[in-house]
Amino acid sequence: MKVYLHNLGCARNIVDGEAMLGRLETAGHTLTDDADAAEAIIVNTCGFIDAASEESVDAILELAEMKRTGACKRLIVTGCLTQRYQEDLPDALPEVDAFLGTGAYDRVVPAVTGEIKTGACMLPDPASIPLHTRYTMRVQTTYPVAYVKVMEGCNRHCTYCIIPKLRGRLRSRPLEDIMNEAAALAHAGFPEIVLIGQDTTSYGEDLTSGANLAQLVSATARAAPMAWIRFLYGHPDRIDDELLEAISKFVNACPYFDIPIQHVSPSVLKRMGRGSHGEKFFEALFARIRKAVPGAALRTTVITGFPGETEDDFSRLCDFVQRIGFDHLGAFVYSDAEDLASHGLSDHVPAEVANARMDRLMALQAEISSGKNETLIGREFSVLVEEDQKDGSFIGRTMFQAPEVDGITVIYTDNASVGQFLNVRITDATEYDLEGVPA
Repeated sequence: MKVYLHNLGCARNIVDGEAMLGRLETAGHTLTDDADAAEAIIVNTCGFIDAASEESVDAILELAEMKRTGACKRLIVTGCLTQRYQEDLPDALPEVDAFLGTGAYDRVVPAVTGEIKTGACMLPDPASIPLHTRYTMRVQTTYPVAYVKVMEGCNRHCTYCIIPKLRGRLRSRPLEDIMNEAAALAHAGFPEIVLIGQDTTSYGEDLTSGANLAQLVSATARAAPMAWIRFLYGHPDRIDDELLEAISKFVNACPYFDIPIQHVSPSVLKRMGRGSHGEKFFEALFARIRKAVPGAALRTTVITGFPGETEDDFSRLCDFVQRIGFDHLGAFVYSDAEDLASHGLSDHVPAEVANARMDRLMALQAEISSGKNETLIGREFSVLVEEDQKDGSFIGRTMFQAPEVDGITVIYTDNASVGQFLNVRITDATEYDLEGVPA
């Protein structure tokens, strides 16, 4: 059968989607990028927040039209939306032939072929599915970047987060297995390898070997010396000196720290289930990173409008963002749902207030980012070329720009190749993006 996959959500979902494609290809099915020509369509969904759930449902309904206007005979929905709303989806979406939860992506082949009965909802315990290994068949879809999922699940209990319910408890892959996968990917020509997990800095806490993220970064940097090694999603409590030393020691380890703080008000953080450290702890952390890793890029994520957030709390957050001067910052409005622990908290913030606060914060970050980017004009950086614009320019990224979430570097040249590293002199800058020419 011809199969089309529509992937939504985070990089971890991308990896699951690639594993599904690998199973389908191994089983003899043909993969296509044309939904109209597909005999089976898979929608790999996200259900983390309301906006993501709505996007997933919209995609399902849109692609369901292919059963009427295209060649599609089977529509399969997989991933977090299925896991989270398992009781409601079969009745709400009768167009779907099978639903697979986060612990069932390995059953995609019988779902596509119809061996699983129409309307079935496969929802095994997410912890029951085997961890990825270096031998997991995957069809890579993100060249020149390769994502490596180093763990599944999460042991934290942030009150606004549903991930532990959707993905289960923390399970880490053996260090050597990840190292060998990184080496194989580099040998296959991937110039950037991104280590991902829900809380990557918790990697190894469940292993008897004593392995941790610092050792993993070191091992993968050695195993893939010609590739950039980047890790994403770190918890501020887990950034230790060993990790900073590992990042600073290897020239191919990206000096990039994605550390969501969510807020700085101790009272808000406590209600979030993230402790109550506050500004002093975070200021000391980021100062320590910048001292240990010169030129380190700092990225964070914050939530506005969390239940109980006052105007004073929000002002403290803005003042902190101004003082630290993050290279990259993402802000999200609190998304409420009945299955969240935070739903039962008092003093919910009106949506219009929460949205206005996010807009104010992102306007502040735009000024910070613009000022930082202007200081880069005239400097030279190694840039990974990612896309040919076909108009005399290419799109790429520096070490301090992570894929998908940060700005880009536009390179004005006719002479470049996707996947190569190019030394680029920065000639101009906007709020979030850079422009340059080959040095």
